[in-house]
Amino acid sequence: MPGGASTGTFLQGLERGLAVIRAFSAEARSLTLSEVARAVGITPATARRILLTLEELGYVRSDNRRFSLTPRVLALGWAYLSSLDLGELAGPFMEELSAKTRESCSIATLDLPDIVYVARVPTSRIMTVALGVGARLPAYPTSMGRVLLAGLPDDELTTYLDSLEAEPLTDRTTTAPDDLRATIAKARADGYALVDQELELGLRSIAAPIHNSRGRVIAALNVSAHASRSTPTSLCKDVLPHLQEAAAQITTALTHRGHL
Repeated sequence: MPGGASTGTFLQGLERGLAVIRAFSAEARSLTLSEVARAVGITPATARRILLTLEELGYVRSDNRRFSLTPRVLALGWAYLSSLDLGELAGPFMEELSAKTRESCSIATLDLPDIVYVARVPTSRIMTVALGVGARLPAYPTSMGRVLLAGLPDDELTTYLDSLEAEPLTDRTTTAPDDLRATIAKARADGYALVDQELELGLRSIAAPIHNSRGRVIAALNVSAHASRSTPTSLCKDVLPHLQEAAAQITTALTHRGHL
């Protein structure tokens, strides 16, 4: 137990709440109250109070007798990622990527229902909306959003799609849940996502995932280009190899820094 326990500063309730969150995993995506109590080493009554508190706060949901995490837990990870100064670390690789492709590139993380920009190297301005660090866009019509959504567990993705009220931002925007699920499944299978004028007419973008050391998608890197100087084919042929190389380099740099 941390040293704060002996000074009266240690909050056992917080420790147990975090332990309950950590009890869920890819192998245990849903747990009964008894399973949580056993995994954490607490009484069922304590487990019940913690789970109901987490449910009221939106971090846990219940289905009959089983509990599971919600995508809101990702907000806790966002606090960590924002402390990494990812832009500073990724900057040289993004500058090189922008120079090779002669296009703008960005990194974003997922904070459902949006993506949040954490780094950007612009060239000429190609969007009507100004983007900078901290800017938010909806996840569903963006290439980085689809890459990040593809990294979610299936149950979290289903929860997101079931609650989504997608708007047709252009006449090309995919809005139907089944169609969105198909595009996200394709992004998961291909290892990248390409969006053709779904967020804004005249704008195409392609994105690749940035992984942690356990293979989990924690961020996405994209290249954006005006439709007048790009085609989907050219983005896949000429830009994607450089994009995937840069994403791999950033993952390696984060790992070597001991962040992941």
